[in-house]
Amino acid sequence: MKLFRCQVCDNIIYFENRTCGRCGHRLGYVPELEIMAALEPAGGDAWTPLAGDRGLRRFCANADYDVCNWLTPAEGRDRLCVACRHNDTIPDMSQPSHLAAWRDIELAKHRLFYGLLRWKLPLKTRAEDPRHGLAFEFLADPPHPSGPKVMTGHDDGVVTIALAEADGAEMEKRRAELAEPYRSLLGHFRHEVGHHYWDILVRDGDRLEQCRAVFGDDSQDYDAALERHYARGAPADWAERFVSAYATCHPWEDFAETWAHYLHIVDTLETASAFGLRIKPAIDKDGAHSARLDFDPYVIGSIDEIIDAWAPFVVAMNSVNRAMGRPDLYPFVLAPAVVEKLRFIHELVRGAGAASREGKDKTRHGLAPLASVPFARTTG
Repeated sequence: MKLFRCQVCDNIIYFENRTCGRCGHRLGYVPELEIMAALEPAGGDAWTPLAGDRGLRRFCANADYDVCNWLTPAEGRDRLCVACRHNDTIPDMSQPSHLAAWRDIELAKHRLFYGLLRWKLPLKTRAEDPRHGLAFEFLADPPHPSGPKVMTGHDDGVVTIALAEADGAEMEKRRAELAEPYRSLLGHFRHEVGHHYWDILVRDGDRLEQCRAVFGDDSQDYDAALERHYARGAPADWAERFVSAYATCHPWEDFAETWAHYLHIVDTLETASAFGLRIKPAIDKDGAHSARLDFDPYVIGSIDEIIDAWAPFVVAMNSVNRAMGRPDLYPFVLAPAVVEKLRFIHELVRGAGAASREGKDKTRHGLAPLASVPFARTTG
């Protein structure tokens, strides 16, 4: 994630900020320009960004709930921003706890979209592509305690996130029960969207055999594999070949876990670079634990350069956490076999982004316009 500055007072501002803490200017994110902009009122619901093209913008309709700070063109047909227009079902806002949970969920989702948009990955809503469009359902468990619980997951482009995942106590409980120490809302989004991109970039993108050569045969029975995993657990030597224990249960989950870790790594390295961090411990005479985090991993760098920067940074992050009496922030080991899986994801993402940019260039020269996107449904 980048750092941003207020164009009025030069104060450092962050991705989630709504107003500048120094000068009080209203702030909004302009996704097509990848900037946080200080804003001046322009009449009605329009605002003038004090950066970029200065074209009139208005806030996403979900800003009314304080769950979004993204902007859309003031004259555009869409009242939802490029991230929120993928929402299919939102919680019942008459429940105060639902609104608080939705806000936390949207913070994570918007960070997900920051990365997807920076890579220029293909993004279509259900209105634009009823078969393969990406949609989100944010669902609450039924009020009766004995009722079926909402399961976070993916089904043919529809990602379901259980509102319970936004409850801190419930999240800690599930981390312990499922032995998933890195479980988080952002992790869920990155993992589940990995399944979506497997569908459109691997299965439908003529990369299936190449993917199977790296991740294994995905045609094996998924339900049986999942049942076996929860009954027996992961193999004792899983860390030699997989990024997580859960990745061992089926090639689809291996792909999604590896995809999520790739997104974690790139976004964290960009954040470190934005802060000007440099890893160079004085005791390290041969440079094995040194790294210069001075490149944009979204744009440049091979997977080897990214991993070479990541490995020392992980040691530093985990050491700081241990000094505070906390568990390792990144409790994973990237074995050579895992790096090769990350290489596949890296090349898939870079290739898809390049193809998407080429397609958008053609669209700008007179092909089909975007479809209008309706507001999301509300559910209790």
